[in-house]
Amino acid sequence: MRRYILFAFLAGFSVLLSSAPLDAAELSGVLDSTVNYTAGAGSAPGHSFGLEEYANLRLRARTGDRGTFFAAFNVTAVFGNYALLSVTNGLAVSGENYAAAMELERLYFRINGDYVDAEAGLLRMNFGYGNVWGSSDFLNPRNPLFPNARPRGVLGINAAFYPEDSLKFMTFITAPKNPLNYEGDGFIPGLSMDKHWDRASLQALYSFETPGFGEKYAGVAENGIHRFGLSLKADLELGFALDALYTLNPDKYEKIEGLSLGAGFDYNFFGGIFYILAEYLFNGSASATARGFGGDWSNHHYMCGSLAYRFNDYCSMNISTLFCFDDLSFTPLAALNYEVFQGFTLNFSVRAPLDQKTLGNGKAGELGPVPPWPDGTAGARLIVNAGAKLRF
Repeated sequence: MRRYILFAFLAGFSVLLSSAPLDAAELSGVLDSTVNYTAGAGSAPGHSFGLEEYANLRLRARTGDRGTFFAAFNVTAVFGNYALLSVTNGLAVSGENYAAAMELERLYFRINGDYVDAEAGLLRMNFGYGNVWGSSDFLNPRNPLFPNARPRGVLGINAAFYPEDSLKFMTFITAPKNPLNYEGDGFIPGLSMDKHWDRASLQALYSFETPGFGEKYAGVAENGIHRFGLSLKADLELGFALDALYTLNPDKYEKIEGLSLGAGFDYNFFGGIFYILAEYLFNGSASATARGFGGDWSNHHYMCGSLAYRFNDYCSMNISTLFCFDDLSFTPLAALNYEVFQGFTLNFSVRAPLDQKTLGNGKAGELGPVPPWPDGTAGARLIVNAGAKLRF
């Protein structure tokens, strides 16, 4: 059945594209082919492989002078490691030779006015100036272990007002987190303000998640959840960024544990040949970046450091490390990119989770081969990816 749905969706997309005026519709995207090798840890297989063919297709069509329609979806064909994960999580349908999946990523419209812009549909509403952890970006949580992942969108509406070129006010509302809404997650309305100067920017954010209902909310969030955000960036000799979001649940006051705060800097030197970045994260146990509250992290103190080197206009290398101070676990990552011609790139990356147990003394850590979550039994000692990316 899903194959017929996929076929119908692609056929409808093709009809929509072909029926739009050629000067009003634009199709773009990326095709990514990846080969994976994983050296397993714990109960995972010692050696395993995977193949992934992934496409992100984007359509933009203008309507008159002020309206624009946007659509994007992901299509994948996978084998091995990728297929096992996708089928297990119910994200793909398997058959002979490969498993396939499709996901609608964006579907919204934008109206541009002289002083007011509005968007509605399935879209991304991003907040904050953090480079790595994205404390304020609670609607679209990010994970630096997967730097190339595209953030998931949300169903919502926003309207932005520009009283002057350097000042923006935006009001928004998103649908509840639970799409079936059986347990009654609340809507999330909010307001943000952005102010820009020549070498600095400031963003303030407030949102309110309306009270949920049902047994799981009894005595937990009966009065809703408040979120207060503040983000700063400054381009001095170094580029500085601070990104903080405080989550306040009046029914369960968490004090400092409601705070997620990232702070760091980045810098280009030797004419852009070298690029360095460092960013610290304090992750409160009930904050927006915490596991179980929309994020991925279980401890309190983290650091990400990254160094990029550009050999020439076509070849570059990036080395980075995520480090957890609480359990002394860390994950080094290295990536090499070579642009064969404009729009076509070859890439190679390797990731090696490490912790005290791996190094011969101590316990397993969050960023180690076998994290203590979700079940603490399976993981990976080494992850290697090689692939090719075509942009069009």
